[in-house]
Amino acid sequence: MSIAPTTDIPVLTAATARLLATVEAMREPEPAEASLLPGWTRGHVLAHLARNADGLANLLDGARTGVPTPMYASMEARERDIEAGSKRSLAEHVADLRASAARFDAAVAAMPKAAWSVEVPHRLGAFPASGVVAKRIQEVEYHHVDLGLPDAYAPADWPPDFVRGQLELVSGKFAGHSDLPRLTVVDAVTGDAYETGARPAAGTPELTVHGPGPALLAWLTGRSDGLALDVAANSVLPTLPPLG
Repeated sequence: MSIAPTTDIPVLTAATARLLATVEAMREPEPAEASLLPGWTRGHVLAHLARNADGLANLLDGARTGVPTPMYASMEARERDIEAGSKRSLAEHVADLRASAARFDAAVAAMPKAAWSVEVPHRLGAFPASGVVAKRIQEVEYHHVDLGLPDAYAPADWPPDFVRGQLELVSGKFAGHSDLPRLTVVDAVTGDAYETGARPAAGTPELTVHGPGPALLAWLTGRSDGLALDVAANSVLPTLPPLG
C-alpha cells in the first residue's frame, strides 16, 4: 500500500486557495505593515511562505532523486531571501506565492510511490518525505493567521481537522517538559482532552484549561495570550516554554 499523503494533498490545495484569496484582496501598503510575528512585516511572512514552498520542494526532489537536498543552502541564505523578498510590491508577492505553490505541487506530482518513504533532512530532525505535505499545511495555516489582517483569516477559521491534529501534535511536543506544570487542555466544543506538561508528582494538582479548540491552539502556539480561556478558580495560565 502506498504511503503517499493522498489525504493531505487536497487539504493543502484548499488551504493554499484560501491564502491566495486573502493575499489577492490585500491593498498597498498592507504588505509593509507589521504582522503578528515580532519584527516581521506582512511582506516578511509572504516571502517566508514562498521560500518555504521552494524549500520543501527541495526535500521532495532530494527524496525522488536519491540525492539528499536541504531546504535551504544555509540559514543565512534563508534569512537573506526572506529579507529581500519582504520588500516586494503586492503584485510581486501574489505572483511569487502562486509560482512557488505551483513548483511545490509539481514536486509532489513527480514523486514515485517508493520515494515517499525516504527520509529527508530537517533542522529539527529527519523525517519521511510522506510528512512534507503536512508540514506545508502547517506553514500555510499558521502563517495565514500571522498576517494579522483585520476581518481576514483568524484562528477560528482553521479547519476542525487541522485544529484537532495540531492540538495532539503540540501537546505531544510539550509533554514531559519540566518548565510546564502538568496540564490538561480540553476542547469545550468537542470534549477532546490533551494531557501535556511535566510528569505529575504525588500530591501535585493538575491544571485544566477549557476553551474552543482554535483558541486553545492559538494559545499553545503563542498566537494568543489565552485570556479568553477558562481555568480553575484561583489558577492562572502557566507561561509556556518556547515551542521547538
